[in-house]
Amino acid sequence: MAQVLHTMLRVTDLDASIEFYTDVLGMNLLRKHNNEEYEYSLVFVGYGDETEGNAVIELTYNWGVDSYEHGTAFGHVALGFDDIYATCDKIRAAGGNITREPGPVLGGSTHIAFVTDPDGYKIELIQRDQASAGLGK
Repeated sequence: MAQVLHTMLRVTDLDASIEFYTDVLGMNLLRKHNNEEYEYSLVFVGYGDETEGNAVIELTYNWGVDSYEHGTAFGHVALGFDDIYATCDKIRAAGGNITREPGPVLGGSTHIAFVTDPDGYKIELIQRDQASAGLGK
């Protein structure tokens, strides 16, 4: 059996990204590794470790790189919450940038919201009890 382990995002300010994912989104800092020889850092954040069946986010910081092109293929990372309305209030209070207020998705009934991380990556917040409603059968 296979499982999704992580999604990697390249970041330009590792401390700001760690703060966003831990303080704003409530993830745990799972582990951090600095590679002196090749000048990069890897940080893994998530709500639980991969060994527990969770998918996590790998934040990759290439030392000295201060910008990246996101391209047009990347869409977003989706996270499920019990109450996205309360979650958005907490994110806003913690300084997070809500870019789409919570409410039903256009043409559907699933409630979603979007927040943007320090590098401009879109994070979709989905009402957990509705997370699979739009996926078909």
